[in-house]
Amino acid sequence: MDHGKGKCLVFLHGWGGEIASFQGLADRLFSEFRVVLIDLYGFGKTPHPPFALTVGGYAAGVRELLGELGVENAVLVGHSFGGRVAMRLAANDRNFAGVVLMDSAGILPRRGIKYRLRVAAYKIAKRLKLKTLPKGSEDYRKLSGVMKQTFLNVVNESSEKDARSITAPTLLLWGSRDKETPLYMCRRLNKLIKGSECVVMEGCGHFAYLEKADLTYRILRAFRRRV
Repeated sequence: MDHGKGKCLVFLHGWGGEIASFQGLADRLFSEFRVVLIDLYGFGKTPHPPFALTVGGYAAGVRELLGELGVENAVLVGHSFGGRVAMRLAANDRNFAGVVLMDSAGILPRRGIKYRLRVAAYKIAKRLKLKTLPKGSEDYRKLSGVMKQTFLNVVNESSEKDARSITAPTLLLWGSRDKETPLYMCRRLNKLIKGSECVVMEGCGHFAYLEKADLTYRILRAFRRRV
């Protein structure tokens, strides 16, 4: 979706999302700005290619599309997985006016002993060719075919190198009660991205931008106006 005129915002949804994830924000923003919403590979109306992708592959597809649309000096807005893609696009690239990371993925989680035991149990069961394997994550179980490998490629890749290379003005929007990408990940990105700002939305979870949609709109509007 490509609506409106003026300064541009490009929205990149999270894993399992699609254009509709940002429709409410877009409807309010395109009266003042150009708003581009993208279905990433494998979601919405964009098919997944017949081979596994990495974060770099997703970023390359977005970059190609933005070139076809003639988008320049945009602010990238990424939620969760979309944040990974936004960081890869903005790393060492001065062609973006800014970056907004909303409850972004990209920092590898701290893993406790229970997680490590589950991983070990899965590997042993697979090696022994047992019919019943320990269950993986819910997101992984929903996938089929090549998308499973894409998921593994994505979740096991750290975005810290990309974060360190971002020079564009960057804003972090985070839910204080986010359990999927906890607040310590926000603090880590805040340290890695030089000059970045952080806004914590109290009482909100992983979809803080939906829980406090009006506040998110006002923050995005103010940020896009000044960069």
